[in-house]
Amino acid sequence: MQQFKKWGFALLCMLVQPALAATIDVQLHYVGPTEGSVWLGMQQGLDEANLQGEFLGQKYTLKPVTVDELNHLDSVTAVLLASDADQVLEIAKSERFADVPIFNLTSDADKLRSACLPNLLNISASQKMKQDALAQWMKKHPESTAHAQGWHKDFKKFAASQLNIRFTKAHGVIMDDDSWAGWAAVKLLSDTVARTQNDDATIMLKYLKNDIAFDGQKGEGATFRKTGQLRQLVLLVENNKLVAEAPLRGVKGGLDSLGLKSCN
Repeated sequence: MQQFKKWGFALLCMLVQPALAATIDVQLHYVGPTEGSVWLGMQQGLDEANLQGEFLGQKYTLKPVTVDELNHLDSVTAVLLASDADQVLEIAKSERFADVPIFNLTSDADKLRSACLPNLLNISASQKMKQDALAQWMKKHPESTAHAQGWHKDFKKFAASQLNIRFTKAHGVIMDDDSWAGWAAVKLLSDTVARTQNDDATIMLKYLKNDIAFDGQKGEGATFRKTGQLRQLVLLVENNKLVAEAPLRGVKGGLDSLGLKSCN
């Protein structure tokens, strides 16, 4: 079913392309390391976005910048951050980025969610999400030594196995939490541009906050809470083996049983 939907979307892209007036050049700005997991994840997302963009008349580039360079740019479509929580908050709170999507890729700090900033989108699972997932598991398996992760190489559902295969084939390493988050952020943005046919930051932020139904290979229809947290499954791992997915079956609240549910 997942593969059918992808081919269906590709066909739609080919049908739509002739009606497009001009190529949309989408430049994304990134603050963080230019090697390692999150960087490779973004590169995977970028390659896939440009493959889709060939049919839709869209071209994506990712420009690494320092915070100082970011602050002196004339215009910004979206900012992706692989930074510590304090730096993420500083950038997200800046008045000049008030209407710009700011993506937190790697920090699981709960204070980034409780801040409830309208432009801050948290891709990785928060500390509280992982704690809640582990608590659900420990309730039935008190002797377990499991821990919670956002992604795992053995995750197969929702076409996750295909994503793992694509990533490892392209980069020679397994996809982990940070590389999934980097890939997911770029895909969220490319999906948004594809559906809005616009790379205006304000339009994109509104769509991401209110209309996106994201398929991140962790289940369809993922959305953002008012806290800016992306709703998602959390994986439970023991001895490097995937043992369960949270929320566990029967737990009330579904995905909203994991993490801070709303803003105070």
